[in-house]
This record gives sequence, structure tokens and C-alpha cells, in this order.
Amino acid sequence: MYEKEVVDAVTMKRALTRITYEIIERNKGIQDIVLIGIKTRGIYIAQRIAQRLEQLEHTVVPVGELDITLYRDDVALVEQPEAQLHSSDIPFSVEGKQVILVDDVLFTGRTIRAALDAVMDLGRPKKISLAVLVDRGHRELPIRADFVGKNIPTSIDEEIVVTMEEIDEQDHISIRKKENK
Repeated sequence: MYEKEVVDAVTMKRALTRITYEIIERNKGIQDIVLIGIKTRGIYIAQRIAQRLEQLEHTVVPVGELDITLYRDDVALVEQPEAQLHSSDIPFSVEGKQVILVDDVLFTGRTIRAALDAVMDLGRPKKISLAVLVDRGHRELPIRADFVGKNIPTSIDEEIVVTMEEIDEQDHISIRKKENK
């Protein structure tokens, strides 16, 4: 197995800033916007975007944490004994809001499908958009991100590894290729 860094900390920060500006431009401001980060790294990305939005627009944007484990179609609950029904933290109503789901990597689209189901169980937002740090391709479902930090095409035997200072002690994105056996 090998791993190669493709995005450093400075480039990651630029990508998040670009996403932030696009959110402001496409929504003509940030009123009624809420960010919901998909556990785990999506939460930290959402928090960083919210901080940047506050700096630029002088408005606090609510950030929620979404655990989609119970909504996944590719993981049996027996395999996830730590999954809890209430491990999400959404301290606001999504009713009538412009929800922006935030995740680190968009791959098959299954995580986002599960997140959409989870958000719809919370209420009826006015609109749901998707912001991802990396789009790596290989979609299995018709899901597309509205805001993308970086498009990093990969082969199916590679994976994108996002590390973040909040939990990994450094910011960077790398490609890891699995060895063929």
C-alpha cells in the first residue's frame, strides 16, 4: 500500500474558503442557512465553514452533527453495536431552512442518501444542498455536490484520506492505493 499527499494544509484552507464564498453567492447571503456536518470529519468541515461565514457575513450560522449509521443501506446494525438512535446533535429546527449537508469525501453517494433520509426525518427543509471537501467520482446513485472544494479523480482501488487538525493533528488530503493481492 502506498499513500501520496495531494492537498496540503494551505490548499485545504483555500478550498474551504472557496466553498464558503460560493455558499454566500449562490444563496445571496446566509439568512435561513444551517450547516449539518456528517460524522466525523464533515462536522469539522461544517464548523470551519461556519467560522468563515461568521467572519465574512458577521452572522452566526447554526451547525449540527449528523450520525447516519442507522440510515445506511450497506452496514448491518449487528456490525455497528455502538450505533445509537440519538447520536446526532441538531440543536435547531430544519423546518423551512436552507440546509447544507457537509461531508469530507463524496464517493458512491450512499452516505449522502442516508443523510438525506435522516434530515427529512427531522422536518421539511426549504432546500437541501451538499458541500464536500473532495469529490472523487465513482457514483452509484444520482447525487451531485453543489459545493466542491477539490475534484480528485481516483481509480476504484484507491481511497481518499482526509486528515484534520481537530482529530488527526494535521490538515491534508492524500490518496492511498491498496496493493493488489
